[in-house]
Amino acid sequence: MPYPTDHERDRPWVIRTYAGHSSPAASNELYRRNIAKGQTGLSVAFDLPTQTGYDPDDELAKGEVGKVGVPVSHIGDMRTLFDGIPLAAANTSMTINAPAMWLLALYVAVADENGAPRATLAGTTQNDIVKEYLSRGTYVFPPAPSMRLITDMVAWSVAEIPKWNPINICSYHLQEAGATPAQELAFALATAIAVLDSVRDSGQVPAERFPDVVARISFFVNAGLRFVEEMCKMRALGRLWDEITRDRYGVEDAKKRRLRYGVQVNSLGLTEAQPENNVQRIVLEMLAVTLSRDARARAVQLPAWNEALGLPRPWDQQWALRMQQVLAYETDLLEYEDIFEGSRVVEAKVAELVEGARAEIDKVQEMGGAVAAVESGYMKGQLVSALSAMRKAMESGTHVVVGVNKFDTTEPSPLQAEGAQAIQTADPEAEAAAIRAIGEWRAVRDAAAVDSALGALRDAAKTDANLMEASITCAKAGVTTGEWAGVLREVFGEFRAPTGVSAAVSSGEAAAEIATVREHVQAAGQELGTRLRMLVGKPGLDGHSNGAEQVAVRARDVGFEVIYQGIRLTPAQIVAAAVQEDVHVVGLSILSGSHLEIVPAVVEGLRAAGAGDVPVVVGGIIPPDDAAELRSRGVAAVFTPKDYMLTEMMDEIVTLVRKANGLS
Repeated sequence: MPYPTDHERDRPWVIRTYAGHSSPAASNELYRRNIAKGQTGLSVAFDLPTQTGYDPDDELAKGEVGKVGVPVSHIGDMRTLFDGIPLAAANTSMTINAPAMWLLALYVAVADENGAPRATLAGTTQNDIVKEYLSRGTYVFPPAPSMRLITDMVAWSVAEIPKWNPINICSYHLQEAGATPAQELAFALATAIAVLDSVRDSGQVPAERFPDVVARISFFVNAGLRFVEEMCKMRALGRLWDEITRDRYGVEDAKKRRLRYGVQVNSLGLTEAQPENNVQRIVLEMLAVTLSRDARARAVQLPAWNEALGLPRPWDQQWALRMQQVLAYETDLLEYEDIFEGSRVVEAKVAELVEGARAEIDKVQEMGGAVAAVESGYMKGQLVSALSAMRKAMESGTHVVVGVNKFDTTEPSPLQAEGAQAIQTADPEAEAAAIRAIGEWRAVRDAAAVDSALGALRDAAKTDANLMEASITCAKAGVTTGEWAGVLREVFGEFRAPTGVSAAVSSGEAAAEIATVREHVQAAGQELGTRLRMLVGKPGLDGHSNGAEQVAVRARDVGFEVIYQGIRLTPAQIVAAAVQEDVHVVGLSILSGSHLEIVPAVVEGLRAAGAGDVPVVVGGIIPPDDAAELRSRGVAAVFTPKDYMLTEMMDEIVTLVRKANGLS
């Protein structure tokens, strides 16, 4: 018997799961299965070569194809990915940034083939390049041409696909990189201001249509476990967005000023230790963005309980999907007006967050805006410092993480029982299959049409012409992801963002254990006759550099000379730097699952260069069996997210250096 109610229920938010792996065919099967289970929107995870504009057979793609998402190299892959899914009725979110224009062009080209009117296409391309420079690392081009691509997409989309969100300003990864709530709000809104100013100043959108641009800007946020603060953060974001769009851009229609955002709850906050605790973390974080009607998410996607272990299985994704459905359909949440209206506590917290964010926005604007604050290293330095303070609070125990630094006694988990495969393994043949497939694709397409389309794209990129139509022409001609990005690399150049490590400020006085390890580092250096040097490397395409940066900062704090050149390096580049700098230890960080392919290449490269006695240590999401294999192939130590005590890690590394150099 249904419960009686006098209230008309709100429609639920769009219910998504973030998914994609191995191949377009495997991912298409997963999407259709999830839709059959009641998912109401698609959220496409692309693999790192696709996200950074490389084809599967590129040297930098080695070990990365199909690992953290689906490889999409050309229109044939996009056809397969959405086979049997009517694009005119779909709501598709694509987590893609630097090549966002290219993936949207492929999507539109497939919709054209299928007869789906462009005006019916609904969804979102993430397309926030500023946060890529700050946190996630899948940038390609320098800031100015990157902003030009975003501007072109926004202007074209408003005219051609008016239901599409051509960008969502993504504060999600800022929180993972250490941003305080005020920084998260401020840096995201400063990015939105930079985008809107660029679109306005480009002259591509008539003044009377500019409110339509504002109405299609969406945000993608992170919800952490401080769910009262997180809920207040979203109310503050709505208030600030309304204020900025009204006062700075003169948008009078309140509906077009309304905050529109989607959310994924905090994946990097999930724990490897006692991973069953992640279930309640996910539910509590979901409440932060659904309880408040006036600041409720328009779309929600939840991670699975075991994402700190590896790739979730379909059953794990189903569990995350059912969490949303229980809240949306079994509870009375959607039957009431805003339940926090009039709360003194909530209003005070919102006001505090608004005031803090306004001050930080003003600081960024005084520097010349978000792009200038990226290029100067200010934003990145602030995030690295904030994350360093957060980590020290966790290490000291003032910030409690249940099952990790407190309440860590545990019973064996039936979810990880002997014989149970707790994660899904990406198809080991996916990369080889993708390499064969792209070779076959190039062999059968019309080479003259490809050359013509790429030539037109190159010529247009040298002017101020909008590049969307040229990109769609490339898509329909059979151009590949690497070819599209390669042409723009020729014209625009590439970029290496500041790492933030040199600008990071350590929080507080050195703790006793830091001082002790510093003495160990100094003693080893004195015995060797030189200061200890550590190279921190990010091989492959994984751009999640938070962990590497924190290791670099802590290594510096305990007295190492640190060589950290940022993300996206080949094994050969890391070996060359290690030899040139004559380092005493190499630390590699990989979160993409490509450790078994990339790490041994570094170890073997050091041996070939005559530096085989330099210990190599590795950190990342590495299953126990893989860790054992890495050690058998010459890796000195493997650290995973449960090894959160960075100072202890440094002491272990000093011991490895002493052993490698024959010191007692």
